[in-house]
Amino acid sequence: MTSGTDRRPRSVLELTVMKAEGRRIVMLTCYDALFARLLDGPDVDVLLVGDSVNQVLAGHPSTLNATLDQMIYHAASVRRGTQALLFVDLPFLTYQVSVEEAIRNAGRVMQETGAHGVKLEGGAAMGATVAALVERGIPVIGHLGLTPQSVNTLGGYRVQGRDVSGAARLEEDALVLEQAGACALVLELVPTALAQRVSAALRIPTIGIGAGPGCDGQVLVLHDMLGLNEAFSPRFLKRYAELGGMVRAAAHAFASDVRDGRYPDAAHSFD
Repeated sequence: MTSGTDRRPRSVLELTVMKAEGRRIVMLTCYDALFARLLDGPDVDVLLVGDSVNQVLAGHPSTLNATLDQMIYHAASVRRGTQALLFVDLPFLTYQVSVEEAIRNAGRVMQETGAHGVKLEGGAAMGATVAALVERGIPVIGHLGLTPQSVNTLGGYRVQGRDVSGAARLEEDALVLEQAGACALVLELVPTALAQRVSAALRIPTIGIGAGPGCDGQVLVLHDMLGLNEAFSPRFLKRYAELGGMVRAAAHAFASDVRDGRYPDAAHSFD
């Protein structure tokens, strides 16, 4: 339920207004209706159904074999639990092959999930694709820096833009994506000073993950932020809860009660 003090953006256009007013954008990933309902309120501005679901929930080592049907299933689930702005990752090879295929696949996402837009990875090479999607009424968030779908060509999950040429290329990519019509940019694993320069140069907001405090907003994977993904502990991650330990303790207590005959008791049984 939303409250009378709910100041979440009601349209994609409001993201630029939030940047102009100096209001930081709060984004979290989400993969299902249950968590979407818990997050549906004034605190979270945007929910992202990330292709990270392929790692976090499906247990794969990367995002590369995430499918469009998989993303649509999870995005439709999230949509049923929230009124927040909702964006969905386009998975690997659903938008890189051709502009026409990108339009078709992004259109499916919009039609079948009720999302407000899509997110895709890549810089200047994606400019024409972003422009084509926006021209057809599909809002796009870009993604620069560490782009997980390109992890094999980037040599692993590492900070991007540390050298002069890499920083210049990222700044140029950001400008191209803004000119193509992107409504926001995710900057992942980018040095703080570079992310701050890019943020200052753009009219559209930047949303950082491992990109320092100079971005216009921040995003984390919900399960990482809650401490459910215990094996994942990069430097940029701040855990706001330790639910992994709580889940394990609850399972242990349940097992003990069952084995010792304490559950179910009369209060949890029917006459």
